[in-house]
Amino acid sequence: MELRQLSTFIRAAQLQSFSKAAESLGYSQSAVTVQIRLLEEELGTRLFDRIGRKVTLTPQGSQFLTSAYDILYEVNRAKLSVSDETELKNPLHIGTIESLCFSKFPSILRYFREHHPKVAIRITTAPPEELIEMMEHNQLDLIYILDEPRYDSNWYKAMEQKEEVVFLSSPSFPLAGKKGIKLEELLHEPFFLTEKNANYRRAFDRYLATKNILLTPFLEISNTEFIIKMIEENKGLSFLPRFAVMESAAKGQTCVLDVTDFHASMYRQIFYHKDKWKTREMDEFIRLAMME
Repeated sequence: MELRQLSTFIRAAQLQSFSKAAESLGYSQSAVTVQIRLLEEELGTRLFDRIGRKVTLTPQGSQFLTSAYDILYEVNRAKLSVSDETELKNPLHIGTIESLCFSKFPSILRYFREHHPKVAIRITTAPPEELIEMMEHNQLDLIYILDEPRYDSNWYKAMEQKEEVVFLSSPSFPLAGKKGIKLEELLHEPFFLTEKNANYRRAFDRYLATKNILLTPFLEISNTEFIIKMIEENKGLSFLPRFAVMESAAKGQTCVLDVTDFHASMYRQIFYHKDKWKTREMDEFIRLAMME
C-alpha cells in the first residue's frame, strides 16, 4: 500500500469522480483508475461503486476512508517530528570542479557560516566523471559541475545555467583590447590550460582538430586559480569559464580577449540521485547557487 494510493483514494472520494481527482492531482485518469484498482486488490474489497461517470463509496469504502485519513495524519505528524523548521544542522557533502569551487563557493559558504553555522559542509573536487561516479554510489549528496548538458534517468537536475568560456590574457598582451581577434592570431603564444579531462579544454581541442591544428600548451594544471595567477604575471594565454575570470578582469589584472571566430559555452548544472532524500540543507545550497 502506497501513500499516493491513499491520497488518490481520498481525493476521488471527496470529488466523487476519478477524472476530477486525476485533474486535481496532475495524473492521467488511467493512472487514478490503476491506483484505486491496486488498492482494492490489496484490501480484497471494492471501495467504489462506479455508475456512469459518478463514483460513490461502498460501505467498505466509507469505513476505509476514515482509516486513510488517520494514516495520512500519522505520517504527516511523523514527518513534522523529525523536521526542525527553525535551524539547519544536517551535514552536507558536495562534489564540484575546481573552477566552480574557486569562483562560486566562497559566497555560498560565507552565507552558510553566517546563517546556518551548525551545518558541517564537506567539499570534494574532481573531474565531472569522477563526481558522477561518486554520486551514483551515494558518496555525495549532490554534484555541481560545468559540462555540456547531461541527462540520466537516475538523476534529478536541480539547476542548469549557460556559461561562456573565454580567452584570457594579461593587460600587457599586444592584442588586449583589440576588437575582432582571430583565433589563429593567438596560437603561436604560450598557453596555460587546464588538463585534457576538463570539458571546456576538450571542446577547444576538438575545434583545433577540425582545423588540423595541434596545440601544445606551455603548462597544464587543473587549478584554475593558479592559471589566472600565471596570466596576471606573464604574457601567456588561457581558455577559461568567464565566471572564473570575472574578478581578475574587473580589477584590470587580466583581460578577456574578443575572439570572434570561435565561441564555446558550457552549463553549470546541479544533480542529485533520484533515490536520494533531498534534505533542507541541499535545498538551501541549490537556492544559493541559482542566485550566483
